[in-house]
Amino acid sequence: MTTRYSYGGDEHIFVEVDEEMSLEAFFKSLSMTNAVRDSGIAGITEICPANASFQIKFDPDVIAPDALMEKLKGFEAAAESSDKTIETRIIEIPVLYNDPWTHETLMRFRERHQDPDSTDLEYGARINGYDSVEAFISAHAGAPWFVSMVGFVAGLPFIYQLVERAKQIEVPKYLRPRTDTPKLTVGHGGCFGCIYSVRGAGGYQMFGVTPMPIYDPKGEISYLRELMIFRPGDIIKFKPIDRAAYDAAVEAVEAGRFEPRIVPVSFSLDAFTADPEGTNAKLLEALDG
Repeated sequence: MTTRYSYGGDEHIFVEVDEEMSLEAFFKSLSMTNAVRDSGIAGITEICPANASFQIKFDPDVIAPDALMEKLKGFEAAAESSDKTIETRIIEIPVLYNDPWTHETLMRFRERHQDPDSTDLEYGARINGYDSVEAFISAHAGAPWFVSMVGFVAGLPFIYQLVERAKQIEVPKYLRPRTDTPKLTVGHGGCFGCIYSVRGAGGYQMFGVTPMPIYDPKGEISYLRELMIFRPGDIIKFKPIDRAAYDAAVEAVEAGRFEPRIVPVSFSLDAFTADPEGTNAKLLEALDG
């Protein structure tokens, strides 16, 4: 697809890198937004990256829209030939799968679901060809996930499982959105996962809940001084835990003692494309080490 550039009112330019949400499109978008950030163009007030697109907010009294559009187009060729390696982090997220809170919620909204007679986990397992919920959870937690954007609500990461496309978990969203989703729910819709940073409406399937806060508007939690933990390019590894470990983690959070496991890593798109399993093994080895 040819990259599409369009204006969004008087103060925004929207750039659609690809109609397909892929890692390749994400890396091109990331390269372009990094180039915009590093260029120091006068008048740009905000850069908002997404899965396969990005939006630039600017002050038209400082830079003319047409002039900025030409500058943005100039970054595209360099992005296509740039090194697709980033220095990032892998973050371990503990998850209580099949927890009582999302279970109670999903049962309240069964009339909005494709299969009212099963739970979200049972439905996800069946349509993805797994013979049990346990096998499905193992697949969900077994490979890392890539944070391709943060948004919708503050702190919420959209995540893409780092496996071959044929092995990706795919589950449709609810037929109609729920009016309630527990805070810190681990959800899934289409090929994307997410973690609901706050309680509210939602349409993704609900698989579990994490005890680990990912957004703190007050900035009181030690590892959330910047208000939210995730940024595009981060890598997540889910760790299944039981109820006792969940309760212990909640207690540690409330006491100010909880610290997430975060390890710096390099991620190469070319290396992953050539050897997904080998790349994932190195990422998980860095976390375990």
